[in-house]
Amino acid sequence: MFLIHGILVSSWLSRIPAVQRDLALSSSVLGFALLGAAVGAFTAIMAIPPLLIRFGSARVTTWSSFGLCAVLPLPALARGPVSLAAVLLAYGSLAGAMDVAMNTQAVDVERAYRRPVMVAFHALFSFGGMMGAALGGLAAARGLAPLPHLVMAAATMAVAVAFATRNLLPEDAEAPSAPKFSLSAMRPLLAIGLVAFCILFGEGAISDWGAVYLTQYTGQGAAAVGYAVFSLTMASGRLAGDWLRVRLGSVNLVRLGGGLAAAGLGAGLLVGGVGATLVGYACAGAGFSTIFPITLSAGGHRAGVGSQTGVAAVTAFGYVAFLAGPPVIGILADLVTLRGALFVTVVLSLVAAALAGSVRDADAEMGMKTAAEHGH
Repeated sequence: MFLIHGILVSSWLSRIPAVQRDLALSSSVLGFALLGAAVGAFTAIMAIPPLLIRFGSARVTTWSSFGLCAVLPLPALARGPVSLAAVLLAYGSLAGAMDVAMNTQAVDVERAYRRPVMVAFHALFSFGGMMGAALGGLAAARGLAPLPHLVMAAATMAVAVAFATRNLLPEDAEAPSAPKFSLSAMRPLLAIGLVAFCILFGEGAISDWGAVYLTQYTGQGAAAVGYAVFSLTMASGRLAGDWLRVRLGSVNLVRLGGGLAAAGLGAGLLVGGVGATLVGYACAGAGFSTIFPITLSAGGHRAGVGSQTGVAAVTAFGYVAFLAGPPVIGILADLVTLRGALFVTVVLSLVAAALAGSVRDADAEMGMKTAAEHGH
């Protein structure tokens, strides 16, 4: 399901330039239309916990996945910015619902395994994103219009959903019901949510501004390598993430990851140049790679809240940061320089490292004994 989600989302993202061209939209008008997806996703993330409590994460994951497949081709049918924003509202709602539902299911799977598996799921999302983006780029290069490409992607993924969802964990009928939403129940999640905020702020900043920053040292084509390096080290870090969680523990891994991102990116920005910047991006990708999945696991296992509420709350914190990061960096770049603005990511990485103790429940709630706890 994580792989499918990555393919679906990146399939649409890869065709945004073609849709912009077909509708003759300026960058500013396109930006406002894309807000439809952001508003839809954030609304779904906040509204989904009651549905998860009532129907279970397996059913909601299934329904939202089929729904996302159904709406994926709709942006290619838009006739203007208003209709594009409207269909993206639906797209964003279903993407956000699927995101929270499948992560809630992943918390249940991790609890049943009594060992870390969450980071590996997010590695599959990363690789799904690469696959979808590569196929979208190939379709664009071959001159395939967005509509037939997105219809084929949606149909193929719907078949995959039909097979994948047959083995999701059913809701445990004997499991205690989740507590009702309240500010007191949310309070234990604030520190975890702040860690998620810091990391996804950095992800959004590098995703949107990393290539732009590199263009001062090299051409636009070569500058795109920066995001590729960041993405590859993130995906690779996620492949090794659960192995590292067992040996180091989640707290140590978040602390080390935040420190690596801050040191590598900070040094790269200070030194400047293509080589140092790419090393900084690689360190940021590797450092960030495990932290957001760990915060979701910690939020889902945190005592006093249901896994649905915990996952949704942490996702909401992260999603606000992912949306806020790029425009905040842009505003600061106008006030100082882009290099200076990107140092905000360095500071936030250090904040995440300092708050690493908040994710302790990612291990303790499952009763896991890490190698570090055994003294090995």
